[in-house]
Amino acid sequence: MRDFKTARAPEPNGKWLRLRVKLLACFFVALLLAALGRAVFLQVFERDKLRGLAQDQYVRQIEIPARRGDIFDRRGTPLAQSVEVDSIWVDPSMLPDVKQASRALARALKLDVEDLQARLTRAKRFAWVKRQVTPREVEAVKALGLPGFGFTKEPKRFYPQKELGAHVVGMVGLDGHGLEGLELAFQDELSGQNSRLSGFRDAKGRKLLVTGAPDTLERQGASVSLTIDRHLQYVSEKALSRAVEEAKGVAGMAVVLDPKTGELLAIANYPRFNPNTPEKEARASMRNRAALDSFEPGSTMKAFVVAAALEHKAIKPEDTFFCENGAWVVGRHTIHDTHKYGWLSTQGVLQVSSNICSAKIAQQLGRERLVKAYHDFGFGERTGLALPGEARGSIPFPKAEVSLATQSFGQGMTATAVQMAAAWGALANGGVLMRPYLVSKVVDPDGVVLLENRPTEVRQVVSAATARKVVSMLESVVAKGGTAPKAAMEDYRVAGKTGTAQKADPVARGYSDKRLASFVGVLPAENPRAVILVIVDEPKTDVYGGLVAAPAFKEIATAAMAHLAVPPSREVPLPSTALPVAAAQPPAKAEPARSVVEEAITENVEPGSVRVPDVVGQAGREAVTKLLSAALEPQLLGSGRVVSQSPAAGSLVEKGARVTLELATRQ
Repeated sequence: MRDFKTARAPEPNGKWLRLRVKLLACFFVALLLAALGRAVFLQVFERDKLRGLAQDQYVRQIEIPARRGDIFDRRGTPLAQSVEVDSIWVDPSMLPDVKQASRALARALKLDVEDLQARLTRAKRFAWVKRQVTPREVEAVKALGLPGFGFTKEPKRFYPQKELGAHVVGMVGLDGHGLEGLELAFQDELSGQNSRLSGFRDAKGRKLLVTGAPDTLERQGASVSLTIDRHLQYVSEKALSRAVEEAKGVAGMAVVLDPKTGELLAIANYPRFNPNTPEKEARASMRNRAALDSFEPGSTMKAFVVAAALEHKAIKPEDTFFCENGAWVVGRHTIHDTHKYGWLSTQGVLQVSSNICSAKIAQQLGRERLVKAYHDFGFGERTGLALPGEARGSIPFPKAEVSLATQSFGQGMTATAVQMAAAWGALANGGVLMRPYLVSKVVDPDGVVLLENRPTEVRQVVSAATARKVVSMLESVVAKGGTAPKAAMEDYRVAGKTGTAQKADPVARGYSDKRLASFVGVLPAENPRAVILVIVDEPKTDVYGGLVAAPAFKEIATAAMAHLAVPPSREVPLPSTALPVAAAQPPAKAEPARSVVEEAITENVEPGSVRVPDVVGQAGREAVTKLLSAALEPQLLGSGRVVSQSPAAGSLVEKGARVTLELATRQ
């Protein structure tokens, strides 16, 4: 029997204690599940985001340009190379005082303090201080003892030949991208593969450490080999500079071409520039005029007119032409020669450069065949040099008789210097036009040839017999009775042609008094090895190609024949004093230097009419004198220099008409 007296009554709080234990256990389990869920969320769903945030705390990415490929001349001489130099960067967040640090850095590196401070203030964790610095500048920055600075190697473009071939090679910007010339044209091939450099700092954020840069050879760009010959390029630039400076010209161009292959051995331009210091050069001096600019070439085109006429049998070598004693009326215009000639043979037309007889030959050839001949010689289409911005030139169809006449002596149409040299190369190469080219091959660092150019025939323009006949005729140009005896050489037979073209005035819509003097020649004439073209833009002392450009041609030709090891001509004919004419003529002289230049073509106006001269920019007294000499009545408004005139310059008015001039003084 149970003893109720000894039985213990149950504790009233035991039930609640167990409940509290269970609740507490559930709470911790829920807390653990929440922590686990949060961990899963962060590790799985927020993984990439958090990794990026973490890396932003201690990792820096610096893009390092690849080592740019080299550019060489035809003999392996480097024209453009890349060298490793230091660049300085900083973590602005580690600088104790950005303003004070900017001042110290600006003094050490010769930078603008305000610009530097603005850049460091904008940046959070990384900013370039100065790129491509000298070792002395690196030491100056290290001597400051400021925290957060880093130094890394970057490739810098260097042009060891300085100005030599600079217009062809071009240049790059600070970021390593090509800006001009072949540096721009072959940007993808030369640039290589950029790499990214990682930077770190420790857990306390005390120092930014940078890993070593990758091997630049592994990310180097391809190399480019040119057809340019360094020696001939140097000689051409030197001779061209002397010619332009002595003639007080504004610019010049020279081209040396191998007519058998189409290889461009030299392309010279004046003014020159140094691509190592482009910030010190005028922008206009960097332009490759020989390939990018088109111009009216003048009388050097007469050789193609004669060649086409002989090829189509429109004329015969023994034909003679009446040159109208120096003036020939064509419609409302008059064609002029520099001298009064009567009857001239075909060779005589080239020898004394008769505009009138050249126009008559073009008439016999016909408009369609003249335009087709120019196109066949390569004019009016790009040569394909791979240079950005290469000009095409223009051959308008000559609808009017005067247009046909002017195009026969190279006015009213445009061409580039490279087109002209290539076309003359066709005459020197038995009538076969070769595609001119500048780049021989492009090779990547592994030796794989990415691009290779070889001599390419474009078309047979004229027969070999016609080409030889025209070249033979052109030898008379450098004889004593021709327009360029200064181009004659003692040891080599030279065939060539002078040109003195009037420059178009886009404002007055006519021709100005400025000239383009040129000479182009091939040598040796019996087996041409080189075509050499020299052009002087706006010469002041003399304006004729035989006086301005021919001496530079001779200087380049002398060096080229020696450098190319061309043996002297087997027979060098003595300069002839006889002019090949059908009737007695006064002896022809080389184009003389005259203070007043005769126009090749003038407009015939009705009796009692006159063209209003351009007097804008002239002093009042000078303008009045010019108008009075033109049989016009000046009316002045104000004082100083002429700022406007009415009627406009070039307008056709009656003699005695009033011309109102507005004058103003410079402020």
